[in-house]
Amino acid sequence: MPQIPGTDLTVSDLCLGGNVFGWTADEATSFALLDRFGDATPSTRAPFVDTAESYGKGRSEEILGAWMADRGMRDRVVVATKASPLEKEHPLSAAEIRTAAEGSLRRLQTDRIDLYYAHYDDETTPLEETLRAFDELVQAGKVRYAAASNYSGERLTEALETSERLGVTRYVALQPHYNLMERPAYEDELRDVVAARGMGVLPYFALARGFLTGKYRPGEAVDSPRAKGAARYVGEKGDRVLSALAEVADAHGVTGAAVALRWLADQPTVVAPIASGRSVEQLADLLPMQDLVLTDDERQALTDASA
Repeated sequence: MPQIPGTDLTVSDLCLGGNVFGWTADEATSFALLDRFGDATPSTRAPFVDTAESYGKGRSEEILGAWMADRGMRDRVVVATKASPLEKEHPLSAAEIRTAAEGSLRRLQTDRIDLYYAHYDDETTPLEETLRAFDELVQAGKVRYAAASNYSGERLTEALETSERLGVTRYVALQPHYNLMERPAYEDELRDVVAARGMGVLPYFALARGFLTGKYRPGEAVDSPRAKGAARYVGEKGDRVLSALAEVADAHGVTGAAVALRWLADQPTVVAPIASGRSVEQLADLLPMQDLVLTDDERQALTDASA
């Protein structure tokens, strides 16, 4: 079962991205998405949901908090959120982290955050100050574990060494940009650091901004706020990857999106990929990844196609 290393957080194979809550999915649709996701998660695992204070300027957290309160789900769900830059001059200063955490706790209607990320590195604030602030939240019971997102390999190493030197809470997980279309940045720079330090990885944009769903093709217009971002992948490599995904998907009777997520979940160091849908139908296309078992040959074919 997926477990974030160094923690007692046993989570679902898929982490549901809450970036759509209050953006492309209104509150009623977001509740329906969360209901479907909760129902699809085995009872031995916790539905894992990822949000941030910057998503909808707090609206995503508000919707997730309202849903957990209404459904009585707080003790079952693993909640990840982030201290985000927004308009802050020093986003990871001690004062900003404390303020951000209190705001998130209020919007989420909870007394603790299971996994709390530094959303982006902040080179204007000493790492010592940032890490002590996260440690204070952990010691106070307001945060269970701290994590990093969008850190370079060098800065991640520095942060881990700093926490060891100070004897404070260290980052247990990393959230990087990683998928079949975006491999080198993670595999060449970050993977060795993460593996050596025993961290877990929760990749975002796991479906390459929706490109890996297969709906983006040359000359076809797609009604999606992510269409422009996904369009960058249209081309020879994209065609090669989509063809490989389709072949494996047909063999298993699932969508290419589910296969793409399973490939990512099967990569060394990855705990659970993050993906979202703006409708229950879109989410239903992703959920089979939780039970999908790829053969070594199928995984290798996808790896080769995306090289």
